[in-house]
Amino acid sequence: MSRGTGPVVWVGIIATTCLLLVLFKSMLWLVVPFLLALIIYYFLQPATQRLVLQGFPRKTAAAVTGGGFIALLLACAALLFPWLTSHAVGWQDSLSRYVEGGSQLLLRTLAGLEAQFAFLERADLSRNVSAQIGNFTETFAQRYLADLVLTLAAWLPTLLLAPFLAFFFLRDGRRFAKFVANAVPNAFFERALCLMHEMDRTARAYFQGLISLTIIDTLALALGLWVIGLEGALLLGLVCAVMAWVPYVGSVLGCLLVVLVAATDFPADPWMAYGAIIVFVLVRLLDDFVFMPLTIGRSLRIHPLLSVLMIFVGGALAGVAGLMLVLPLLGITMVVGETIGLVVTDPRLQARWAHARRLRARQAAADLQG
Repeated sequence: MSRGTGPVVWVGIIATTCLLLVLFKSMLWLVVPFLLALIIYYFLQPATQRLVLQGFPRKTAAAVTGGGFIALLLACAALLFPWLTSHAVGWQDSLSRYVEGGSQLLLRTLAGLEAQFAFLERADLSRNVSAQIGNFTETFAQRYLADLVLTLAAWLPTLLLAPFLAFFFLRDGRRFAKFVANAVPNAFFERALCLMHEMDRTARAYFQGLISLTIIDTLALALGLWVIGLEGALLLGLVCAVMAWVPYVGSVLGCLLVVLVAATDFPADPWMAYGAIIVFVLVRLLDDFVFMPLTIGRSLRIHPLLSVLMIFVGGALAGVAGLMLVLPLLGITMVVGETIGLVVTDPRLQARWAHARRLRARQAAADLQG
């Protein structure tokens, strides 16, 4: 731990992170596309930088990479929309079929447990759970489907901001950095440059690490699901890896998705679903103890205990959004807090600042002395 990063600074870092989480919870309409734009920006930045090094102007390089990415998204949307609309009814039937398959697996598992444990049989657990599942599936469309469709329709224009924000990040990011640096007093100029560099490094390391982690998780899950015999293993692995961007909640939902698919495709073989659970748990363990330390954890340099505690704090303060935002926000707040702590506790920087103020005051009053 460097000088200036004592307990007072860390209390300020954690408190600031919590306040920002509460603030961001009330403006998710801007935070979510901004977060997605940062992911796209750090995904496209290496290609943009390569074009700049080859002699292209930055605006041209940003137009090629950012504009190409937007054009690719529009082309994919134009091609997928007719296919999605034509398969919408079939997907609804498939969803009902997968829910039914998962329900049957759950009921068979509970029946097996009742056969082993008398107190579960006396509680008539399987019949009560079956009644609850039936009530939920019958009333799901009336209670939740319309609200879900309206929510997705309301979020769609906001999400479309992400690629356009990423394009302007690629094109004008350096200009904004120069604008901020020019407003910093000369006494703190070097520290300000270091601060901006570390903030950019931290954000880049997190989001590029997140992309690398997603690729590794996709391949690991796809390999495990292919080994046990599930069809569409690569697509399932990709969907579950993206869902895991939200800690804990996304992993649970991804595991549930895999189990539903396994239970429906192999209704007579419940061990396929149990095998899918084992594969998912093994990959999650590898993710927590091997993959994540090698990608995100190594770059952010946050203690594992603090990471776990802040994930719980983020979930308590801002729900699912807090789970996803807390680690990158903590990393950037940590860089800013440590830099401010170093500036405040550095006597030479304070002396330079005081001397500069005296020089400016003397220069301003020079023509007033008769």
